[in-house]
Amino acid sequence: MKIFLCGYMGSGKSAVAKRLAEKLMLPLIDIDDQIALIENKSVPELFKSKGELYFRKRENQVLQDVLEDPVSLLISLGGGTPCYANNLEMILSGKDSILIYLKASVEFLTKRLSSEKATRPLISHLESEEDLEDFIRKHLFERSYYYNQAKLKINIEGRDVDSIVDEIIENLK
Repeated sequence: MKIFLCGYMGSGKSAVAKRLAEKLMLPLIDIDDQIALIENKSVPELFKSKGELYFRKRENQVLQDVLEDPVSLLISLGGGTPCYANNLEMILSGKDSILIYLKASVEFLTKRLSSEKATRPLISHLESEEDLEDFIRKHLFERSYYYNQAKLKINIEGRDVDSIVDEIIENLK
């Protein structure tokens, strides 16, 4: 089985994935971390030196490798992973694959991401909180088609990691 977590940046994919992997005793692959490891550069450095298009191509290659791996895995996707190339199609057509969407509102994501702009290449150029909110609103609208194809949608607002993980596990039964 392959369990994929998707959601917008700041939705808690990495934290939820770590705890869920522990509880389900599954190996965890964070797509962004995997790319950084292969490239020997952080994601922000990679965006700066080679651009988003290069990153998205690399992301697609890593996803293909993950899907071909015969081992059961928990995979934390990057926020844009399901939205590029044929990534969503590959995930949804994967044997024994399940896609889970960690859902949050524009307001929640804006508040969470406002202090993290420097480490997030897609939003590092935004100067005001209003610009950030507009950016997230536009992106979330564009990505909602992809995210909403997930089999399971979990609202993460106002919840701790353990309650989110427990809900996911309950719905996997």
